[in-house]
Amino acid sequence: MTNSALLVMDVQKSITGRLPGDVAGFTPRLARAVAAARSAGVPVVFVVVGLRPRHPETKSSPRFSALPDGAFTAGDPGAAIDPAVEPLPGECVVTKKRVSAFTGSDLELVLRGAAVDHLVLTGIATSGVVLSTLRQAADLDYRLTVLADGCADADPEVHRVLTEKVFPRQADVTTVDDWIAALG
Repeated sequence: MTNSALLVMDVQKSITGRLPGDVAGFTPRLARAVAAARSAGVPVVFVVVGLRPRHPETKSSPRFSALPDGAFTAGDPGAAIDPAVEPLPGECVVTKKRVSAFTGSDLELVLRGAAVDHLVLTGIATSGVVLSTLRQAADLDYRLTVLADGCADADPEVHRVLTEKVFPRQADVTTVDDWIAALG
């Protein structure tokens, strides 16, 4: 039997605020997945970007070193998890320093400590945290499910190619509603 966890990745105010299109539909759909996981006893793990003041951990990264001073620090209101899916007291929030949820975080320790061997992935962006986490998790021998409509990307075509052609090679890809129905 597998022990699953739902990962809600990079669903932070400053990130959801940059999504094109129907953000109003994305966060309520993701909130349904979070509520269903909680009801079914599936742990929800929130993964966020979190940096120190002046970002000393980003100096070697072309991608992260371009962030404005103060972005994703403790005092940045944009670093907060979107209120539509915010954690309940006692739920795990993992802070990462790079694109993958595993890099610069204690995510693997949290998952192994809970005997989790199946990850259900959601988040922003499909071509960022979801792709990077999926690839690293596959190398770490996790079973994987991606909730295609629980992920979002600035480029709808990239999202489509990843969820329809790339991810199915390493994960089951389904929708939020189908995953909820399978929880029983």
